[in-house]
Amino acid sequence: MFRIRKEFHFSASHRLAHLPDDHQCARLHGHNYIVVVELAAESLTRDGFVRDYHDLAPFKAYIDGTFDHRHLNDVLDVPSTAEHLARHFHDWCRARWRETAAVFVSETPKTWAEYRP
Repeated sequence: MFRIRKEFHFSASHRLAHLPDDHQCARLHGHNYIVVVELAAESLTRDGFVRDYHDLAPFKAYIDGTFDHRHLNDVLDVPSTAEHLARHFHDWCRARWRETAAVFVSETPKTWAEYRP
């Protein structure tokens, strides 16, 4: 199996209102998010790619237009956890690129969430 990954970045605020008031994530705060999309294929295209990285430009446009410098509570219909973001981004990518295998989301340099069906 061949695998490729591409990294994307955005900054956004959110609040996890379902948590107790004394939980730090219940307060309004923000992150500099890193999103990594992983694509996989058993064989390569004639050009030798799983998929041309340039084909992922619509995902960057989607992140920039919908998520960057936004309040995630206004964007998502589910709690704006890294886990939900990973699932959302996976589903968005998978609808466009059948090779989508997983999406990873980082809120801080030490934390990552992954969605892989």
